[in-house]
Amino acid sequence: MKKQTAGLFLLGAGGYSMLEILWRGYTHWTMALTGGAVLVGLGRLRARVREEGPLARCLCGAACITAAEYVVGCTVNRRYRMGVWDYSQEKGNIHGQVCPKYAALWVALSAPFMLPK
Repeated sequence: MKKQTAGLFLLGAGGYSMLEILWRGYTHWTMALTGGAVLVGLGRLRARVREEGPLARCLCGAACITAAEYVVGCTVNRRYRMGVWDYSQEKGNIHGQVCPKYAALWVALSAPFMLPK
C-alpha cells in the first residue's frame, strides 16, 4: 500500500468515526473500516471526474459513499445482524440501509474532498 493510500485510509477511518460520534454519539469499528475504504475510493474517483462540474463531482462522491454504505449495511446489519444502524423508519429507505436524507447529506459532506481539482 502506498503511503498516500495509507494516509487516506487512516484519515477516512478517523474522520468518519469522528463524524459518527458527533452525529450519533457513538460509532462502530466497521464504520472506521468503511470510512477508510470510502476515502481511498473517493481519491480514485476524484481523479476520474476532475473535469466534471462541481455538483457532478459531489454527486459522484455521494453515490460512492451511499453504495459503500449499502454494501456494508447489507453485510453487517442484514447478513451478520450486528445492528450498527437501521434506516427503516426513514422515507425512501432501501432495506433500511440507505435513504435519500443521508444520501443528500453525503453530497454536502463529499464537497471538501471532491471539489478541489
